[in-house]
Amino acid sequence: MTTTTGTAGTDRPAGRREQHAPSLVRTATGRTVSRLQGGYRKDSPAAVAAVARLRREVGRDVHASPTNWGLDHLEALTELRERRSAEDEDPTRHLVAGGQRRQEAREDREDRAVHLAVTLWALHQQSLRDEPMHVPGWSLGRSVRRLAEGKSSGPGLPAQRTGDEEAQESTGYTPVEDVSAAIRKRFVRIGTSSDLETLGRRLREMVLLLHGARIPLDYSDLADQIYRWQYETGRVEVRRRWGRDFHRAHRSGRGEEGGTGAGDDTGSPADSPTGSDASAAVDAD
Repeated sequence: MTTTTGTAGTDRPAGRREQHAPSLVRTATGRTVSRLQGGYRKDSPAAVAAVARLRREVGRDVHASPTNWGLDHLEALTELRERRSAEDEDPTRHLVAGGQRRQEAREDREDRAVHLAVTLWALHQQSLRDEPMHVPGWSLGRSVRRLAEGKSSGPGLPAQRTGDEEAQESTGYTPVEDVSAAIRKRFVRIGTSSDLETLGRRLREMVLLLHGARIPLDYSDLADQIYRWQYETGRVEVRRRWGRDFHRAHRSGRGEEGGTGAGDDTGSPADSPTGSDASAAVDAD
């Protein structure tokens, strides 16, 4: 994936109006992934073909590759943008000096965030029909922590457990000193990424590990975080979320935050238990 030098530019979100962008990114991702996930798990030929096409786009720059044109998530994003434009309380604001440039920069960030999240989901869901890999409530930090604890979610994957591990399972929490050092280091590398290309590559490596362990991820939330990460002010908040969720004690079950994730996930901030945290970087500006 190639990116422009403005990927993580110093431009700040344009005040409170910008708070609509994460909702748009989250919604476009949630609608696309939920619809395709439902069809893919039912072995719908159209959904299977769409997911295969998305997998081929992993790592490719959005719009720069002609094969990206016409993909479902970009159509959904465009539709939501048109609706946002129609509802704009001040449609002339983009005519002022710098207004159009800021609008285009914001849309570029939205495109990259949704494209990266949706293609990563397609990689994550590959060949899995019995379980959804997009599940609301499974933040990146939570999913990586479960992976680092050596736990898997899929059927037919028994693990040998010691007495200590059985005790940990009863409480749903594994002490941080007992988690996989290799997984933790990979997670740290994600957090220290300095550009979107590097972030995308490291997220892809982690998603492949989550796929192998059948551990889900909330891709609406991830898209929102990728969008905010592209702003220097937002990057600090995103890293804080990742670290906080990694250290937080979560229950062992996978369905307590919103079911299977295969239904109508509109992806609004209210759907995420940490949506208010994700808004902090924008509102602060």
